[in-house]
Amino acid sequence: MKKYLILSFMFLSLIVTAQEQLKGSVLETSIGKELPLPGASVYWLDSSVGVITGEDGTFSLPYKFSYSKLVISYIGFKTDTISVTENRYIDHILQVSNDLDAVILTSRKQATVKSYIQATNTFTVTSTELLKAACCNLAESFETNPSIDVNFADAVTGTRQIKMLGLTTPYILIATENIPAIRGASQAFGLSFIPGTWVESIQITKGTGSVVNGFESIAGQINVEMVKPTTDDRIFVNLYAATNERVELNTHFNTKVSDKWSTGLYLHGNTQQQKHDVNDDGFLDMPLYNQINVMNRWQYTNLEKGVVSFINLRYLNDEKQAGQVAFNPDTDKLTTNNWGSQINTERFEVSTKLGYVNPEIPYQSIGFQTAFSHHKQDSYFGLNIYDIQHNSFYSNVMYNTIISDSRHKIKTGLSFTYDQFEELVKTQNFERIENSFGGFFEYAYDDLDKLTMTAGVRVDQNNKLGLFVTPRLHARYTPWGKSAFRASIGRGKRSANIFAENMNLFASSRQINILNDGGNIYGLDPEIAWNYGVSYLQGFNLFGRDADVTFDFYRTDFQNQVVVDWENPFEINFYNLEGQSFANSFQFEFNHNTFEGFDLRLAYKYYDIQTDFNSGRLEKPLVPKHRLFANAGYETHRTDKGTQWKFDATYNWISAQRFPSTDLSTPQFQLDDFSPTIGTLNLQVTKVFSPKFEIYLGGENVTNVRQPNPILSADNPFGSNFDSNFVYGPIFGSLYYAGLRYKIK
Repeated sequence: MKKYLILSFMFLSLIVTAQEQLKGSVLETSIGKELPLPGASVYWLDSSVGVITGEDGTFSLPYKFSYSKLVISYIGFKTDTISVTENRYIDHILQVSNDLDAVILTSRKQATVKSYIQATNTFTVTSTELLKAACCNLAESFETNPSIDVNFADAVTGTRQIKMLGLTTPYILIATENIPAIRGASQAFGLSFIPGTWVESIQITKGTGSVVNGFESIAGQINVEMVKPTTDDRIFVNLYAATNERVELNTHFNTKVSDKWSTGLYLHGNTQQQKHDVNDDGFLDMPLYNQINVMNRWQYTNLEKGVVSFINLRYLNDEKQAGQVAFNPDTDKLTTNNWGSQINTERFEVSTKLGYVNPEIPYQSIGFQTAFSHHKQDSYFGLNIYDIQHNSFYSNVMYNTIISDSRHKIKTGLSFTYDQFEELVKTQNFERIENSFGGFFEYAYDDLDKLTMTAGVRVDQNNKLGLFVTPRLHARYTPWGKSAFRASIGRGKRSANIFAENMNLFASSRQINILNDGGNIYGLDPEIAWNYGVSYLQGFNLFGRDADVTFDFYRTDFQNQVVVDWENPFEINFYNLEGQSFANSFQFEFNHNTFEGFDLRLAYKYYDIQTDFNSGRLEKPLVPKHRLFANAGYETHRTDKGTQWKFDATYNWISAQRFPSTDLSTPQFQLDDFSPTIGTLNLQVTKVFSPKFEIYLGGENVTNVRQPNPILSADNPFGSNFDSNFVYGPIFGSLYYAGLRYKIK
C-alpha cells in the first residue's frame, strides 16, 4: 500500500510541475502614489482557486486557458473582475469604495449538504435537518438520515445503537469538534450523553476518513460540531414532553465577556419515572432514568493576531433503572426477589483547542487540542455486576500549509493518547493501560477543476497494538457537470473493549467465555480491517427543480476481528477470527425539491455481512439485508413577521433479520430463523410564531408497530433461557410528544 501511495504522490507531482502560474500585483492609490496592497484576495471566478497578495502586493496563482475572469477584492475597496485572455503579468489598481450599497441576500438553507468537491464522501447534517425530529440526543439525531441505522441494542436498557455500512458504533470514529469522544467506556451510552440542542451540525464521512483524528475508524467518521458562544443564541430554551412522561429541558446562556472572550453555559436535564409495560411481560418497556448534563464553553477570538481558542468543561450524571416492574433496588438489588438493573454513570471532561492562523500568510496555521475525561459506571444486570472506570487523555498538534500554491495542501502533526481501564465483570477484575504515540502526514491535491485527492499515512506506537502504519487514500473525479465520482481505501486498527461494547449481553443468563489467551487485550488480538469504497453523486434538474442521486458501495474486510458469538443460547463467546469476516454495503439515494418548500428523499440499502463463526460462516445476526427509507418535508413561505409552518414525515422499512440460533433451547424457547419485517412512520409538525418562538408536535411509530415478546423467558428471569437481546423492532409502540423552543439572538 505504501508503494501505491508513493506512486500517487509522484504522479501528482508531475501534474503539478506542468501547471502555469499567472503573476501580478495589486495596488492602491494613496496621497497621489500607487502603493502595494497586501492581503487582497485574488481568485478565478467560479472556482476555489485563489491566493492572498503578499506584503509587496504581488500574487502568483495557477493559470490555465479555461480561466478567463479574475476577481480582485479587498474590504473597503470596490471588487473588480477583469478579463484574462493570456498569461501575462497583471498590474491592477483597486479603487476605494465610499458609498457601498447594502445588499440583502436570502436563501433556503439545505437540510443536508453534499459536496461535489471534497475527496472524501462526506455530507453535512445541518441544524435544519436536526429539527425535523425531536432530536433529544445525538443517538436520536439520525432518525431522518438514511446513511445511519438506529436500533435498540436490547429490550431492557433502552440503549440505542447506530450502524454505518452495517457495522456498529465501535467501528465508527465519533468525535466532537475533531476530538475522539465516544470510545472505550462510553461506547454503550455515549450517544445519549450529547444533547441534541448542543449540536450545531454533523459531518458524516463514509469510509475510513482522515488519518488526522486517529487510526481507529473503519466504517466511517462522525464529527459533531457543538454550538459556540459567539454564534449560538444569547438565550435558548427547549422544553420537551412525551406521552411516556419523558420530560426534557435544555437551556443555553451565551454572553460576551470582553472584546475577545465569550462564554456559554448549557444545561440539560431529562427524566422518565413512569413505569410502562405495554406487552404485559412483567418487564419495563423502557428504563426509568434521570440525567443532568452541564457544559461550560469559553471562546477566545483575536482575529488581528489570528488566534482562536476554546476551553470546554463538562459534567454528566446519568442514572438508569430497568428490569421487572416489581423490582425495588432497595430490597431486590443482586437478589433473586425480582430481576432488575441499575446503571449509574458519572463523567467529567475538560478539553481545549488552540488555533493560530498567520495573518500575513493565511494558508499557514497550527492547531493544538487536548482532552481529558474521567468516566465511572457502576452497574448490575440481575446477578451480573459490571463496573468500569476509564480515564483518558488525548492530545494532538497539527500544522497546515501549502506547497507552492493552494492546489497542494498538507497537514502534519503528532498525537498522544493515554487510556486507563479498570473493570469488574461479575467477580473478575480486568485492568489495562494503553498509550499510543503517533505522527501523521496528509497531502491534499486539487487541480481546481475535476480532480481532488487526499492521501494520508500515520505511524503509531501503541504499547498493546505494537508499531503499525495506517494508510488512507480518497479521490474525487468530476467527469461532467454536477457530478462526483469518488473512491477510497484505508486501513483501521483498534482494541475491542468487549464488555463495554457488548454490555447488552449482561441482560441474559448466558455464560461469558473468552476463548483465546495469547493476546494483549483480554487475551485477544487487536482488530484490523481494510475498507474500500466507490460512490457516484449526480445532480440534475427534474421537472425544473433540483434533484440528485447517489450510489455507493463499500466493503470492509477484516484481517482480524474479535468475534462476538452468541449462536449458543446459553453462552456468549469472544474469540479471534479464524477465516473471513466481511461487510458489503450498497446504498441508493434520491433527493428532489419537488415544488417550492417540498423536499423528498428516498433511499434503498442492501447489506451482506458474514463472519466465519466456530460453527461456520453465518450472516451477522439482527442485521436486515434490505432497508427502504423515505422522508418528505414541507415548509410554507416564511412571512415578514417570521411565521411559518413545517411538516415532516419519515418512513422506515426493514426486512427480516436473522436470529442467533436457539436450536439448543427447549422447544418453547426456540425462535424462527428470521424475524418478521417491520415498518415505522414518524411525523412532526412545527409552528413558528416568530423568530423567537416555536412549538412542535410529533409522533414516533404512529402506526403502533410493536415486537410482541422481546424477552425470552420473561416469567423466569433467573432461569437458563432468559435473554433480552432478540430485539428487532419497537417495544413500546406509538409515542407522541410536544415541545417548544424560545430564543433571543
